[in-house]
Amino acid sequence: MRFLFTFHADSAKIFNMQPLTTSIYTFSDLIETNCLYVDKTRHLHKLVTAPKGQYFLARPRRFGKSLLISTFKAIFQGRRELFTGLAIDKLDYDWKSYPIIHLDMGSCAAESTEELECALLYIVNSNAKEHNIELTQKSFSLRFLELTEKVAERDGKVVILVDEYDKPLLNRIGQPNVSEFQQILKRFYSVIKTTEAHQRFVLLTGVSKFTHVSIFSDLNNLTDITMVADCATLLGYTQEELEENFDDYIIRLAQKNSLTKNQSLTELRERYNGYRFHQDAATVYNPVSVMSCFQTAEFKNYWFATGTPSFLINLLKKKPLKLDDLSAPETSFSEYDPANLSPLPLLMQTGYLTIAGIEQLGRKRYYKLVIPNFEIEESLSMWLAAGFCERQLEDIGSTLDDICKALLRDDIDAVLEHTKVFFAGVPNRITLKHEKYYQTIFFVIFKMINSAFESEVSTNTGYVDAVIKTDSTIYVIEFKLHDTAKAALKQINDKQYALRYQDDGRKVVKVGVKFDEELRNITDWICE
Repeated sequence: MRFLFTFHADSAKIFNMQPLTTSIYTFSDLIETNCLYVDKTRHLHKLVTAPKGQYFLARPRRFGKSLLISTFKAIFQGRRELFTGLAIDKLDYDWKSYPIIHLDMGSCAAESTEELECALLYIVNSNAKEHNIELTQKSFSLRFLELTEKVAERDGKVVILVDEYDKPLLNRIGQPNVSEFQQILKRFYSVIKTTEAHQRFVLLTGVSKFTHVSIFSDLNNLTDITMVADCATLLGYTQEELEENFDDYIIRLAQKNSLTKNQSLTELRERYNGYRFHQDAATVYNPVSVMSCFQTAEFKNYWFATGTPSFLINLLKKKPLKLDDLSAPETSFSEYDPANLSPLPLLMQTGYLTIAGIEQLGRKRYYKLVIPNFEIEESLSMWLAAGFCERQLEDIGSTLDDICKALLRDDIDAVLEHTKVFFAGVPNRITLKHEKYYQTIFFVIFKMINSAFESEVSTNTGYVDAVIKTDSTIYVIEFKLHDTAKAALKQINDKQYALRYQDDGRKVVKVGVKFDEELRNITDWICE
């Protein structure tokens, strides 16, 4: 089935395009309904032809992990007819059918350990029913072990596919019982190690690589391909794949938005591209966001509608970050303890930061991290502003408009007056003892209005707290929490922070800002 789209524009054109979907996560359904599939099977062939592959892959939500799992499932079911015309159909592969144990952990959104144990039992029992295996063991882990052994004994070596292995933990981060959830999952996943001799292939997908769930400590033979160059574009679309597979949709998008094709490509790239999973790899587009854009023919924020986990915002409130200049040692991305999380690895794994490059400092390697694109920058800024100030998202828009208008007319007094509204929302129970908390709120405010804003700008004499640039003016801003606005301005002058901008051609305004710890707000400022 194909859809026919007709457009009446200056140069009318009829497109005969394959339908797109963002709601089908099963490969066989995708192919059988003739929906567009971007062929990744050449990459999959390398994994399935290994003598006995056991892999782990982490990617952000909405990146196609479930579709990947179901594609592997179809391959190991020997359903070659589904792959007609795809790369793997032309490569050397035996298409042998294997028994498959498919554990979809996305349904394990349990609130208690009892609910989690019941959910695990249900998943194992469902697989047993599918394989016509009768289980006699009582506990969820022993039933999983019994299932694997009985299926392998009767049908040969098994394929184990685990989708969203960490979903039960993600739902409990920040909760008192997260450690109990870890122990339950450790017992459950330890079966994968125990049954290694019965396996043909294993793949686990998730968002993060959590410690103490047996997978990475006990399963030392599990190969982590999350940040391996050959697998960096396994999910998501490269620029080449986008232009090869979606050309008609790109043209339609351009026509509907009165853009040229090149302008449409630029807008797509700035909004939805930018994810990099190895420092030397190509960047990729978020597949769900870009397909949603093609479906609606509208440039919108599709990530924002899915929401940002509250635990992530709470973590950043406790450990504020300078979000425009981030780096972290390579070792910090090995494993994460959900009971003691660090913000940077989690932000990268959840898709809010990505790899921009790598730096070598002595014998240590550091990843340079950036926000991947405008869609993520806007989403993160809105959620941080709402979370830090505890305001409703719908209340933020009008204040941002006021700040933006004041900035456009170069009225820094009005900008700071309107900014005070955000700080006024910080609840009394939060005592702001560090300038970084204020700087973070400043950062997200000005990122939300898409202004040229930099924080902690390096100079030869120190670091400027903030720099805001408009078409006509550059504002050099210094904050003081335990001193006066006058002292802040004096620091700008004494350290000549504005000197680097004197040849820019725009007016330079120096601004000293005083925060009051007790009032949790801006109380004074002075400009020069």
